[in-house]
Amino acid sequence: MKVLRTFDIVDQLMEKNQRDDALGVKRNGKWEKFSTAQYREFANNFSYGLMELGFRKGDKILTLSNNRPEWNFMDAGMSQVGVVHVPVYSNLGPAEYEHILSHSDAKIAVVSSKEFYDKLKVVASKAPKLEKIYSIDQVDGVPNWMEIVSLGRANSGKLERELQEIKTSIKPDDLSSIIYTSGTTGLSKGVMLSHKNFISNVEASLPVLPVKPDGIFLSFLPLCHVFERMVNYLVQYRGCAVYYAESVDTIGDNLREVNPNGFATVPRVLEKLYDKLILKGKELPGIKKNLFFWAVNLGLKYELNKANGAFYEMQKKLADKLIFSKWREALGGNIEVIVSGGAALQARLARVFNAAGIPILEGYGLTETSPVIAVNYREYPLMKFGTVGPVLENVKVKIAEDGEILMKGPSLMIGYYKDPEKTKAVIDDDGWFHTGDIGELHEHNILKITDRKKEIFKLSTGKYVAPQVVENTFKESQFIEQIMVVGEGEKYAAAIICPSFHFLHSWCAIHHVTFADNKDLIQKPKIIDRYQKEVDKINQNLGRHRQIKKFELICEEWTPETGELSPTLKVKRKFLKEKYKIKLDRLYGYTDEPGHVGNVSVK
Repeated sequence: MKVLRTFDIVDQLMEKNQRDDALGVKRNGKWEKFSTAQYREFANNFSYGLMELGFRKGDKILTLSNNRPEWNFMDAGMSQVGVVHVPVYSNLGPAEYEHILSHSDAKIAVVSSKEFYDKLKVVASKAPKLEKIYSIDQVDGVPNWMEIVSLGRANSGKLERELQEIKTSIKPDDLSSIIYTSGTTGLSKGVMLSHKNFISNVEASLPVLPVKPDGIFLSFLPLCHVFERMVNYLVQYRGCAVYYAESVDTIGDNLREVNPNGFATVPRVLEKLYDKLILKGKELPGIKKNLFFWAVNLGLKYELNKANGAFYEMQKKLADKLIFSKWREALGGNIEVIVSGGAALQARLARVFNAAGIPILEGYGLTETSPVIAVNYREYPLMKFGTVGPVLENVKVKIAEDGEILMKGPSLMIGYYKDPEKTKAVIDDDGWFHTGDIGELHEHNILKITDRKKEIFKLSTGKYVAPQVVENTFKESQFIEQIMVVGEGEKYAAAIICPSFHFLHSWCAIHHVTFADNKDLIQKPKIIDRYQKEVDKINQNLGRHRQIKKFELICEEWTPETGELSPTLKVKRKFLKEKYKIKLDRLYGYTDEPGHVGNVSVK
């Protein structure tokens, strides 16, 4: 059958790829599996239940849920009756939930747990069209989603024909979902995506992913994120089973239990995985430690197409046997592909993991583009470190005169919900979507991202600084968890640094540095001196105008919950500039308030 709408994927699975473990999830210490037949039955009964409750095409349902099979049952059940799915992140604040509930016109909301119910309950009364909140887990006093399923099951006979008629009436261009983009300033915008947007992106991405119909994918990024959602559709389209990890903290255990063929991730997870591997390597004794870091250093020099020569390849084989094979075992032993998206991946990580036989394919896109615009393939010449790979076959990209990446294609959004002015601001009269990213097109139509257009700033010397490029360079340090580079209109670039406290505490134990808490820790002269050395070392690899001349350490971690990061872990610059105004003023001498500023000696 031809897949034209997202719910067609379930019908295709029934026709071509039925399996006992179409979807799996670990609950209460045990893996629970759902067959393809159960998948379709739950989806259909949810549809029937919605129909019986009076839901019609165009109505909206908001979901606030962790990754679980029920998310798919509801998603397919909604889409095949034309109900619009509005999935939201679990780490938003009350103001954002209030905005989305009201703005989306959601008739009901479905949450996965009491924790999430409590988040919505606070603001539910302020959403005029919200009629009821359901829960997937059993929560006292809260209606359960199975009430909808049971209602549907009881009325399936009389509604079966009508459901088929509705499914037939739904067109590929019809609205499937509204995804609220986190943004780094202001309240989020509702991105309207059609069935065609998703399916065209799935079909164009299929040739890139080396997954087989009998494969298994592990899922742990939030399904409300367009990247994980598209990959979720893609691997099901291929016929793969999808197993949902218990949490981000259990990924390592779940990988070894499921032995998947791949997963999607964001760079931060890979950075932490690499840091864990390095820490374990440092704990090895004598010759084993030397061999470990010999292999790592070899991997960091890895070039594609055997460009390093025969002697390097011979060394890599030995490193693979002694060290890298153990890395693959730690990931379950069957990984064929890891797709990285959502932010820039450090080229050194792409090198070392690919050298270790763990293929990482970095891609690029936005919620507005459903999301993939470009993605690296597994093999040279369609893989190039430091880039996001070739532009998809059904997507057009051109670089504007100011360097901005413009996109056009079937995966481009319908527009922003209830906001034609903002839609017009990003999609020009010729249909080109202005991404806000700066980039370059290389041989084989390979795209390289260099920075965010709005975030590039100009020093008073006239030199331009692309902060993301500088920040990614500094985040390669194990001492640095997050960093914000500033300097608009100033003589030099400076930074607010959020230390990697997990690593820093270990370093303190080794170097006999005692401290009461993190606030006390970042004021220690020995710590400030160590960060000065680290910044000084990294500066040597940057052009003079990009070098960090002064910095301040902060004592709290940045998270989406506390507002410093977006739900996709991007730095929220406006929020941070307001929060750390005194520190920023101190970096440029605008205040006499005492503090601890690192003055870097740049060579």
